[in-house]
Amino acid sequence: MARHLSGNLRLPSLDVAAFTALLDEYMPQVRDDGFAVREMGWGRCVMDVGASPRTIRAGGTISGPTMFALADVALYGAVLSQIGHVPLAVTSNMTIHFLKKPPPRALVGEARILKPGKRLAYGEVLIHSDGDPDPVAHATGTYAIPAATPA
Repeated sequence: MARHLSGNLRLPSLDVAAFTALLDEYMPQVRDDGFAVREMGWGRCVMDVGASPRTIRAGGTISGPTMFALADVALYGAVLSQIGHVPLAVTSNMTIHFLKKPPPRALVGEARILKPGKRLAYGEVLIHSDGDPDPVAHATGTYAIPAATPA
């Protein structure tokens, strides 16, 4: 069995294709805005978004709302990589710190779950410009996981 992003031998409950399909079905605006899933691992998700007229703001940098959306969706992927196809898992809290101005090129968000739980999952996302490992933003967030409905 291959190692995954975290070095964990456990396979993700959702892979890239399944998470992409979920986004296409429930949140088509994510992919319409240029966000793409790069990798999925147990408790981890790596996504990117390209530089485009929709993501660049005045001053020639990627906009804050674009970075926030990247963090939010990547953390959603990390949560679903552990709990499976649960579209109703929702953000309950997210904080982002903008660390430096990114150049107008693709951004990569690397999300990981720090504390999984039955009803809440807490994680972080490091965002960096593609090809540059230095972070441009750091986000932490909590996702609320709906209670399982009886069959």
